[in-house]
Amino acid sequence: MRKPRDYDAELKALDDKARKLKERRVRQLGELVIACGADALSSEQLAGALLSLKDASTQTKEAWRSRGAAFFRGEKAKPARKTGEKPNGTLPLDLPPPSPRA
Repeated sequence: MRKPRDYDAELKALDDKARKLKERRVRQLGELVIACGADALSSEQLAGALLSLKDASTQTKEAWRSRGAAFFRGEKAKPARKTGEKPNGTLPLDLPPPSPRA
């Protein structure tokens, strides 16, 4: 004969598991904030920065993703590009090319 299922016990176990996963997620988020140095920001600054994330372009989000992946791999962050500098290292079109040195 089959043993009857205890749905209440199963539901309680699932609730406990969900609570532990949520606590783990919150803890890891806090650890990430500290590891990135964002804990030096005020709560208002951090919240404002996070809120601005949803308005970012796809290109910007992809750049953030690659920097984040490099962070988790333990690589040094690449310096941000200077204004007017093109990604491949060429000069902007509005500047004349450098004169050859003699």
